[in-house]
Amino acid sequence: MKKQILQYILKKLSVMILDKYDPEIIGVTGSAGKTSTREAIYTVLSSKFNVRQNIKNYNNEIGLPLTIIGVESPGRSLSGWFKVFMKAAKLIVSIDKDFPDILVLEMGVDKPGDMAYLTSFVKPKIGVVTLIGPMHLEQFGTIDKIEKEKGGLITSLPSSGWAIVNYDDERCRNIGKNSHSKTLTYGFDAKAMVRAVELFYSFENEGEQSKTLLGVSFKLSYDGSTVPMLLPNVLGTGAIYSALAAAAVGVAFNMNLVDISQALRNLNPAKGRMKMIAGMNGTLLVDDTYNGSPQPTLSALEVVGKIPLRKGASRVAVLGDMMELGSFTQEGHRQVGKAVVANKFTKLVVVGERTKETALAAEAAGLSKDNIFSFPDSIKAADFVKTILKPGDVALVKGSQSMRMEKVVKGLMAEPERANELLVRQDWKDA
Repeated sequence: MKKQILQYILKKLSVMILDKYDPEIIGVTGSAGKTSTREAIYTVLSSKFNVRQNIKNYNNEIGLPLTIIGVESPGRSLSGWFKVFMKAAKLIVSIDKDFPDILVLEMGVDKPGDMAYLTSFVKPKIGVVTLIGPMHLEQFGTIDKIEKEKGGLITSLPSSGWAIVNYDDERCRNIGKNSHSKTLTYGFDAKAMVRAVELFYSFENEGEQSKTLLGVSFKLSYDGSTVPMLLPNVLGTGAIYSALAAAAVGVAFNMNLVDISQALRNLNPAKGRMKMIAGMNGTLLVDDTYNGSPQPTLSALEVVGKIPLRKGASRVAVLGDMMELGSFTQEGHRQVGKAVVANKFTKLVVVGERTKETALAAEAAGLSKDNIFSFPDSIKAADFVKTILKPGDVALVKGSQSMRMEKVVKGLMAEPERANELLVRQDWKDA
């Protein structure tokens, strides 16, 4: 079946289903943090409401309709697609009492026109924008065009809706200013409406490297009220931003801060997103392999740079190419190289052609050439990193999806038999 025909049928079916059941729709977009934010929103709202979120990573013109219908993709199976259409028809002609009251939909944008297409049949009442950065520049050309495209989610909202934007990101703030709906901002900045204050990272043994992170604690503040918040097993500000966005959505649904805080205690780091995993020989792996772009990589380096080390232990950055950066490719990789040194990593392992710029920038910033290593693929990198890790070392592993950096993590895990449970993309044929 041709994609265009399939896309047309799925759109028409989705429109009929949404018209019949009229769920509240929350759209989530951004250059990074979409999935974590969507999952955090789902965690908060599902404590009170009947909610559905994207199936797997279904966030495009095919995936969103499948989530609305409530089925996984049958791939190339014609009989499988027939079953999908039959389920959609059943939803339309009969009544499914269990159909969700709220849909939390991550809305992916890869090229110009994507957001306009998605919002032509998915009509969010709440729009969340996480971050605007240099992703998909090969398609868009400039970050300004990315901002405009993703901002289409906010301009599509009804006046009775809510625009929820990251105040700490200037481009998100700009998008929020174009909103015709009510607006909630979130972040660490004092001007953000939903804020995190008094942030504290808690490890099992203070001052000593440990495999177990207790979590991050902060105070959640909104409209003069403050409640303590603990996010167990969370590392990094990315997870905090996701929690703040979810808290803002909870506020839009008239949930109180105490209930929001309690719900977020059940939030677990998603696979491949700053997840701490025990490494071989008493090492610690920070698995951030879901995807890679400059801003999240800089953030990850900063966070891991604050993890206390045992005496004599090292921080090791294992970084793969960041794709789809267009004209920003060289500069983005160079920024990362400088940050490796600034955040006190003493060894750098790069994977791919683009990260050679990262290596050059790290060397120019003062990292010894003897501590910089380059490999063409993740398997060869993993084999090498095994030889240099010492007990107590911390290794950050990150890169774009196509670099398959989760293979590095698998090669370094203390319990590689748990790869299916802990790592991304383990159901891929070549995993």
